[in-house]
Amino acid sequence: MTPKTDTRSRLADRKQREAEQRRKEIIKVVRKLAKKGGSGDITLRKVAEQAGFSTTVVYSLFKDKATLITQAMDDHLLDLAHAMRTATAGLADPLERIRACGQAYVRYGMRYPDQYVMVFMERRPHAPVDRARVEHGNIEQDPYAFAHHLFAGLAASGAVRGDPASVLLMTQIFWEALHGLVSLRLVLGEDDPWLQRADIETHLQHSLDVVLAGILHRYAA
Repeated sequence: MTPKTDTRSRLADRKQREAEQRRKEIIKVVRKLAKKGGSGDITLRKVAEQAGFSTTVVYSLFKDKATLITQAMDDHLLDLAHAMRTATAGLADPLERIRACGQAYVRYGMRYPDQYVMVFMERRPHAPVDRARVEHGNIEQDPYAFAHHLFAGLAASGAVRGDPASVLLMTQIFWEALHGLVSLRLVLGEDDPWLQRADIETHLQHSLDVVLAGILHRYAA
């Protein structure tokens, strides 16, 4: 490598590090704005002002508002995927893996309400999947893809039908049941005077019992 090439390489590395640091600072501002006023309160101009950068810098890194919000959610999705995979590690039975995955999903949502609301409870513009840093369909990064993978495993065991449409519907029914549990708890709180709630762990286990029993019955092989 010539001295000039080495210098250019170092400059390129430095610019990349600076760009990544700017991206992180901008993401922090986006999350702060989302927590305060929701996705509707986010504009590239407002983000640029609060992050201390020009709108040109924000545009160069994120292209548009949808990409900005999508990348702000990436770490939350990775954390959720990690929690789900960790909960299922070492379990051989496909149904028990799904149950453990569901438990991890709900516990994550209850433990990190701000992150959960931002990802799953905000109306927002959607960016193309290739603009997210989470790889769409990668079961190690994409929580929904991991859940779908578990239902494919259940189908492969012979416990339920294995056609793609059935596996897709089972995954969606499971996912939506979990989301309903978490979202209502977060919106209404634990002390809603209109409801007499079971404690969250009892509610979770009974919900999983009912949902999984229904799936096994409806989609029996």
